[in-house]
Amino acid sequence: MENLDKEGKYFRAKERVEAIKKFYLNLMAYLVFVGFLAALNYWINQWQYAWFLWAAFGWGIGLIFRAVKLFGLNPFFGKNWEERKIKEFMQGNDSQNKWK
Repeated sequence: MENLDKEGKYFRAKERVEAIKKFYLNLMAYLVFVGFLAALNYWINQWQYAWFLWAAFGWGIGLIFRAVKLFGLNPFFGKNWEERKIKEFMQGNDSQNKWK
């Protein structure tokens, strides 16, 4: 039983490391590709219209969402938010409870 628990932890840790590695590879690809598009944009029209920002913005939004999911950076509903709220409502006075 203990051996199965260690194997489960190992595989979860390995999956997490692979997800982090994939995120950083995606981030490096983003920086290289957006840099290339910026250079191309400058070479074509000296940034009279910075069209490369559209690609940078779209891909950047995806990276932000991936980072929030991967690293648990959600400021509104963090890892322990649900547990803290349950404890808060359980410890609160019933007369102050709006959710009767």
